[in-house]
Amino acid sequence: MVSKTDDIPVSVPNCNVNTVDLAGETPDRKETTKAPHKDPCACGHSADTAVMNGGGAHDHSEEESKQNGGGDTDGGEDSNEQEVIVIQDTGFTVKIQAPGAEPFDLQVSPQEMVQEIHQVLMDREDTCHRTCFSLQLDGNVLDNFAELKSIEGLQEGSLLKVVEEPYTVREARIHVRHIRDLLKSLDPSDAYNGVDCNSLSFLSVFTDGDLGDSGKRKKGSDLEQIDCTPPEHILPGSKERPLLPLQPQNKDWKVIMMPMQCLKVLTMSGWNPPPGNRKMHGDLMYLYMVTVEERHISITASTRGFYLNQSTTYTFNPKPANPSFLSHSLVELLSQISPAFKKNFTALQKKRVQRHPFERIATPFQVYSWTAPQVDHTMDCVRAEDAYTSRLGYEEHIPGQTRDWNEELQTTRELARKNLPERLLRERAIFKVHSDFAAAATRGSVAVIDGNVMAINPGEETRMQMFIWNNIFFSLGFDVRDHYRELGGDAAAHAAPTNDLNGVRAYGAVDVEGLYTLGTVVVDYRGYRVTAQSIIPGILEREQEQSVIYGSIDFGKTVVSHGKYLELLEKTSRPLKVQRHDVLNEKDESVELCSSVECKGIIGNDGRHYILDLLRTFPPDLNFLPVEGEELSPESVRQGFPRQHRHRLACLRQELIEAFVEHRYLLFMKMAALQLMQQKANKESKMAALTENSSTEADIPALPSTETPDASAESSETSTETLTDGKSDAVQTETTSTSDAPRAAATEATTTEAAPKAEPTTDSPSAATTTTNASQATPTEDNVIPMVTTNGPLLPIATAIQNGECESPLEGKAEDSILGLAQAKELAESLAAEDGSGIDPKSREVVLNACKAVGSISNTSFDIRFNPDIFSPGVRFPEDSADDIQKQKQLLKDAAAFLMSCQIPSLVKDCLDHSALPMDGATLTEALHQRGINIRYLGNVLEFVDKTPAKAQLEHFYRIGISELITRCAKHIFKTYLQTMYSVSQGVELSALSAAVSHFLNCFLSSFPDAVAHLPADELVSRRKNRKRRNRVPGGGDNTAWASLTPSELWKNIVSEAQSYYHFTLYCENADQVVEKYGLQKITLLREISIKAGIQILIKEYNFDSRHKPAFTEEDILNIFPVVKHVNPKASDAFHFFQSGQAKVQQGYLKEGCELINEALNLFNNVYGAMHVEICACLRLLSRLNYIMGDHHEALSNQQKAVLMSERVLGIEHPNTIQEYMHLALYCFANGQLSTALKLLYRARYLMLMVCGEDHPEMALLDSNIGLVLHGVMEYDLSLRFLENALALNSKYHLPRSLKVALSHHLVARVYESKADFRSALQHEKEGYTIYKNQVGEAHEKTKESSEYLKYLTQQAVALQRTMNEIYKNGSNASIMPLKFTAPSMASVLEQLNIINGIIFIPLSQKDLENLKAEVQRRQLLQESGKSMEELTVDSPLELEDKISMDVNVD
Repeated sequence: MVSKTDDIPVSVPNCNVNTVDLAGETPDRKETTKAPHKDPCACGHSADTAVMNGGGAHDHSEEESKQNGGGDTDGGEDSNEQEVIVIQDTGFTVKIQAPGAEPFDLQVSPQEMVQEIHQVLMDREDTCHRTCFSLQLDGNVLDNFAELKSIEGLQEGSLLKVVEEPYTVREARIHVRHIRDLLKSLDPSDAYNGVDCNSLSFLSVFTDGDLGDSGKRKKGSDLEQIDCTPPEHILPGSKERPLLPLQPQNKDWKVIMMPMQCLKVLTMSGWNPPPGNRKMHGDLMYLYMVTVEERHISITASTRGFYLNQSTTYTFNPKPANPSFLSHSLVELLSQISPAFKKNFTALQKKRVQRHPFERIATPFQVYSWTAPQVDHTMDCVRAEDAYTSRLGYEEHIPGQTRDWNEELQTTRELARKNLPERLLRERAIFKVHSDFAAAATRGSVAVIDGNVMAINPGEETRMQMFIWNNIFFSLGFDVRDHYRELGGDAAAHAAPTNDLNGVRAYGAVDVEGLYTLGTVVVDYRGYRVTAQSIIPGILEREQEQSVIYGSIDFGKTVVSHGKYLELLEKTSRPLKVQRHDVLNEKDESVELCSSVECKGIIGNDGRHYILDLLRTFPPDLNFLPVEGEELSPESVRQGFPRQHRHRLACLRQELIEAFVEHRYLLFMKMAALQLMQQKANKESKMAALTENSSTEADIPALPSTETPDASAESSETSTETLTDGKSDAVQTETTSTSDAPRAAATEATTTEAAPKAEPTTDSPSAATTTTNASQATPTEDNVIPMVTTNGPLLPIATAIQNGECESPLEGKAEDSILGLAQAKELAESLAAEDGSGIDPKSREVVLNACKAVGSISNTSFDIRFNPDIFSPGVRFPEDSADDIQKQKQLLKDAAAFLMSCQIPSLVKDCLDHSALPMDGATLTEALHQRGINIRYLGNVLEFVDKTPAKAQLEHFYRIGISELITRCAKHIFKTYLQTMYSVSQGVELSALSAAVSHFLNCFLSSFPDAVAHLPADELVSRRKNRKRRNRVPGGGDNTAWASLTPSELWKNIVSEAQSYYHFTLYCENADQVVEKYGLQKITLLREISIKAGIQILIKEYNFDSRHKPAFTEEDILNIFPVVKHVNPKASDAFHFFQSGQAKVQQGYLKEGCELINEALNLFNNVYGAMHVEICACLRLLSRLNYIMGDHHEALSNQQKAVLMSERVLGIEHPNTIQEYMHLALYCFANGQLSTALKLLYRARYLMLMVCGEDHPEMALLDSNIGLVLHGVMEYDLSLRFLENALALNSKYHLPRSLKVALSHHLVARVYESKADFRSALQHEKEGYTIYKNQVGEAHEKTKESSEYLKYLTQQAVALQRTMNEIYKNGSNASIMPLKFTAPSMASVLEQLNIINGIIFIPLSQKDLENLKAEVQRRQLLQESGKSMEELTVDSPLELEDKISMDVNVD
């Protein structure tokens, strides 16, 4: 039975399951929230997933309902499973016969295309040098794009022949490119340079190759040969933070550089292209090479293959040399000419195929490394060619020239989606085009800023220029033609693209047929923001005024509308919570809109309805939008709002809207229930009093987690109330959209819902676990749908209270409340379903009152939507809608107050109970965003933490927040510091860029007090000429203004930026003071600023603290990378399977869960290819399940893939990668690979020290792991250092009385026992015993265990004392009883490792199993009959095996 797995945070259809809460928190509960942004599956599906009614979702391209193209999804899971069976035909084996090679067998699947066999052959060691061939079956050439199942006669055992084909120029180029790729296959320079989706991975350095093979080999001799001593900088308490170990030296990379060099030069010849007479002899192109033996050769690529010609550098003689060595492949030719090539190429290919495939596969989006070694620049013809052609414009396999991105993006959206195979094909196409588009847009943006693209309006001022490259339109983030003058000028123009991207993401997720958005990518590069968009067909030929048929081009002065657009946008209004409303145009006529006025509708020449400028998709944030004459709620005013922001485009996040609506829906249900109860009790007097009170506009408190099954937001058929582990940050569910209930509930139109806070999330401990006694039912935050409880108090809502007070618990009778809620639900559903004629007026009044009180736009059902045009300057509303506008204003004020009074406290509470554990800036940002808190609130969050009584337990959070705030301020300043091309007199001339960046970093981080910029000596010109030259730069003036920046000036600017942007007061004048006051690390600050600003620095040891010389020189700045934001399309069906698998695991059906997760993995691979963060999450959960089910070897294999993928897709030191390393270490230990387990744990500790320092609650878990493994290998002193550090951290962050601390004491005591220091062991075990006794009582198993262990230690201590006394008394004649000093067994160490990592195995007898089976059947019957879960006492059906494993809480 797995009741709590750190990887199972999800709710799924048709399973109401309570979660076991053994004793508080799971030790590793943090995992789910570490980096939810990147780990949407196993990590609590962050905000990036789909939202109600297919709506609101961040990046989820979802349909309204997944099965049958959008009908009822009841039984959806089953239909999915059947569909999968259809597409999962069994594979078969074919024989492949290649020229000059032995025939071999290849396993293929009927869905594969012939092209995929081509790819396999081009990757195999013995056939990799062939590119130009066809596959033939019985003499018939197979079509590359045919599916294998469609080929007649192809069956098990068929022989496919590889037949060499004649070359064309294109094929010859592809061949040369492929050979070059093979020669570079171990070369990491592409990963350092951030090209071709290559990225770094270092796992193999620590595992010495593939873990799978080495498992058996190492088992026996492991103990003897282990060197357990970690490097000095990894030990607890070390202040040293070296940078070099971040990228340990990979043996393979050293090897390539010299000994395995195959060729010195491979490049295109200057004699290209062949003259006409040679073309007629079949010459395609000429190559020039220098072999390792220093032989210079010219090669002709001809239709028949490659041969030596007689040309030299200066004479052209294309005749074949003698001998010509004509070969079909370049490798065959070179192997004959150069013995060194033959030897080294063979060795290189052996190494290449030994590498794990995940080290070689390209990632879907480019990942950049902020550090790199100095890599030698080598001659490379392919790289040179790519730099000067827009190769991304015309892919090799696409005929024609550049790609029509818009057509591709829109056509993929139009693909059929009725059944699973169609949806998979559609999602795969959408994902592929998006990742290609993001790559092309990034490349184009860099070219624009580098000055490689000509503007389409070259006559205008540079900042107003626009560009088109490769069918993509580029504009700069400046306020062109005062477009944003009233909204904040350049600041607004800089914020608009990200708002627009969020809008594109939201509309894309709703995925309404017939409504199209533009492909959008936002790129920050060298201080500039570039927006890249696909081009609407025909828009460039006409003026915007003629094109726009819906919306406004002047922020609401002139407004037009269009029936078709209203119809399409109406479909999005419910999921996106946008209210349909009227505005006045310039003639004072009323115009109906279903979006903000800025949203423009344009019908392209292709007849498609496009919407663009979606920057106001979500309503304004009134906390940062002062409006004359408007008073915010007292809660906001108390916090010092409204505040002036840099621009007027501050919007609420979609996650906040979802959470707010969720919260209001609960109030609506409670209110209706209460009124119905009171009607029943006293039909007149009480009813009147309540209606009067509850009709006010104000908000109402959150409720304890005491929701009943009936009151849950979904109808019982589709209810999904499964909850997992207390660590989950956001729970995905597949359910009726609660915010649209009851209307949706009545029709059972279920849809996927993974709103950041939607559904039973685990935002508070009480919501995370289903409590069964009233005392445990502490109030949850408002954004949480409380979980099912059986007998906690329910809140009658007697008075409407102001929004701020989120947690006032009121009493009431649970039984009555449950009845009332059931009635209210039934009533709401019947009102929504019928015309309401059969319902008595009093009941209708109940719903009307509840609707009014919560601000619903409908009087008969719950329906909250926002008008995004409220408070937009220039927008006017008709007078007859004045009441409605007033309500909308109030709703916006309530939402803004809700953020302050509920969401921020909720975040802090989650950090206190460790269900949210950010480790760096990115994971902190994600934690904020998941709760709908914008980064501009960071100052408020830090102030809130500062005033929290438990501030000491939030030190880690506060420190990460300060570090994030400082580096963001520094980034803002760096942006203006860098802006070059457009204000040359102030900015940085390109030739001085590295000097300028190093100077900035010196001012920011170095202790050197007077960091003086080293003006680079001009490499080209003498001093005298240089002066003239510099003055001739366009715009004139001296370009060295940047050089005058001083450390004190920069820090003054950072302090004032923190005050003006975040309203937070920093007390510091330089880097050293910041480090001292806030406990930050300079290396962490360097990492954060480098990642945010796209700086790549040389990997070496930097001396930040030297007061005699600056830390950085211009040689240390290697590159500036683009920072890219784009949409992430999702694999919706795979995601459903993933959820269903998690639900099965939750219920204890491990095997079925495992099968579903495996199926999800297949579908993810189908959509995303081999590399993706969601696949990473899938693999992690799978390996955990393998481990729990006893298949340690499989667990190791899957977790190895998860680590490699995390390194490649997220980055080598991303918090998620650190997590993955820890899991892998556990599985290595279980497989008997002790030294590997230690190396992995040391690596994880080094990375964590680098990312967040030692003082972090997560470090306690890591140190406990390290200490236990060291104990296992009998390194007692070292083990104690780590375990005592873990004890100190646990005591600090979990309070001294926590069960986690008790466990820490026990672990320390065990090591002291092994050292025979029984006094210390007793002391620690007593501490542990006291905690257990106080927390869980003397009868508890844990307390008894501790008591037994105390007795044992006392006996040992007494025996030792006797022996010592004997020695003192009788000297050398003493008869000494042998003392038992037992080395810990591996099994006992593994058991403790499992416990601290949240896994406990419970042995069961046969009788237990029989009882369990009966219990399982009873529950199934109960669930089918729709009974309440109240009768269920135990958690969930357990896995029926001899040993039941369970992920569990130890605290």
